[in-house]
Amino acid sequence: MTTTERERPAIRAGVNTLPRPDERDRGQTAVEFVGVTPLIILLLVALWQCALIGYTFSLAGNAADVGARAGTGARWNQGEACRTAAKEDLPGAWSSAADVSCTTDRGLYRAKVHLKVPVLVPGVLDFPMTVTGDAASVKEG
Repeated sequence: MTTTERERPAIRAGVNTLPRPDERDRGQTAVEFVGVTPLIILLLVALWQCALIGYTFSLAGNAADVGARAGTGARWNQGEACRTAAKEDLPGAWSSAADVSCTTDRGLYRAKVHLKVPVLVPGVLDFPMTVTGDAASVKEG
């Protein structure tokens, strides 16, 4: 007797040896969730890091603009006024490593601010790359 002949009487008698579809898929959702969760977390970390890079660009540009305006408005010690104003509004994690340079260039007062990009948590660890903000303002008479 072949195996198909042995199985036929059981099927004919109405005995189903296969599990029901809902029993066969039991736990599948949990397995898929556990498999996809690290990818979701990795995507969220990447998005957060992109947000920090964008925020650093925004901070560098604003700090350079404020520094250039302060340098043009100061009567004495323009360089110090420029550096102080540029670092004044920066959050602590960015201002500690900020590099501000202020120069005079053909009737313009120029400020450049170099900021380090933090890794995930500002103030803990920085990327080796820096973001530069550059601004200029017309020198006042």
